[in-house]
Amino acid sequence: MSNPFNLLSQQRFGPFFWTQGLGAFNDNVFKTALITQVAFNTASLTTLDGATLATLLPGLFILPFFLFSASAGQLADKYEKSQIIRMVKVLEIGIMLFASIGFLSRSLLMLALALFLMGVHSTLFGPVKYSYLPQHLQPGELTAGNGLVEMGSFVAILLGQVLGAWLGSLEQHALFTSLSVLLVAVSGYHLSRGIPLSPAPVPDIKINWNPITETIKNVRTFWAQQTLWVAIVAISWFWFFGATLLAQFPNLAKNVLQGSERDFISLLSIFSVGVGVGSIWCEKLSKGKQELGLVMLGAAGMSLFAWDFASTTGSIQQQLLTHPALTLHTLGGVDDWRMLLDVALLGVSGGLYIVPLYVLLQSRAEAGYQSRVIAANNIMNALFMVLSAGFSVLLFGMGVTIPQLFAITAAANVLVAIYLCFRQPEYWHSVRDYLRGLRG
Repeated sequence: MSNPFNLLSQQRFGPFFWTQGLGAFNDNVFKTALITQVAFNTASLTTLDGATLATLLPGLFILPFFLFSASAGQLADKYEKSQIIRMVKVLEIGIMLFASIGFLSRSLLMLALALFLMGVHSTLFGPVKYSYLPQHLQPGELTAGNGLVEMGSFVAILLGQVLGAWLGSLEQHALFTSLSVLLVAVSGYHLSRGIPLSPAPVPDIKINWNPITETIKNVRTFWAQQTLWVAIVAISWFWFFGATLLAQFPNLAKNVLQGSERDFISLLSIFSVGVGVGSIWCEKLSKGKQELGLVMLGAAGMSLFAWDFASTTGSIQQQLLTHPALTLHTLGGVDDWRMLLDVALLGVSGGLYIVPLYVLLQSRAEAGYQSRVIAANNIMNALFMVLSAGFSVLLFGMGVTIPQLFAITAAANVLVAIYLCFRQPEYWHSVRDYLRGLRG
């Protein structure tokens, strides 16, 4: 299609887009406000160590993806999707009411439980989010639709984190955070009422509520379909790669660049906008087709710009250590701009990498299994994000610096790209054919 943004004005896509965007936004407003309070006002909430809590709380949000994704995939295949979305939005309002009581009463237990429940909310919504699109978009529109969803999600996450950090720093943080998350939750439900019907593909499916056996069944099913399985691994690697880098942005800004929260927000903002640009750019570069060649081009960009970012930040760190009187903003030179350009192009490359993979899952999974494919993908995504934390802890324990961690991750990304081409030669053939088409 000529202009992907035209989808936003259409009933089949617009209400869904804004509903999912507000959900991602609210997740991050609440989560960031809570972590900000834990980081700066631990004593008023608990006797536990603030740094430990700030590490453990995000794990509570991820845990439901392991426990309930398999069941969520079955529900999304069994029931009409717009009904599920509205029920999830009602659940969100209830969770935010519960969280508001936790904020106002300074109950860390209630807030931690609310964070876990928001993870349940996101787990239920995930399979619906990506299996909805093939039901309402034409095959030639899937790249545009997924590009808009990825763009919207990253911008929503960014804005949610910025607002959550600001709300968490206010003197009357409990009141204003409570009002904000409740308003967003109610707005999300209101918008969800405009989402059109999406008939259940397999209404007769029997739900298996045992998360362990259903997860094992899902893994076995899609392991047998190597095209889907390799795509799931590739998507999960993107979240490993992104989680490894983004988790270090605050420490990078503070300890390596000797900057402030403003510098951290700048890095996060530029990266998020870059992913959005890359996601939208996919539609133009693929010309409405499923273009796996962009996956390998995106992977190449991810390694190249992550490596250069590591080199540049390492150079800046050395200059600041050599000249203690200087700061990041008084240092000057090309390294500062080069660093920001690397972050932007790293985000663009990530957008080019991830969107065609989601299109592949949606277009090649059988209609009756699309939600369960996404559920299996969500389980793997959560696992890889947990592994990324262990990967970083292991390397830091070996004395690796943050710039060195970025360089090692960039090198690992090259190995993953080679693995993808080895397991599925279609990726290599696609990029070769795509480049030949550009020259022709």
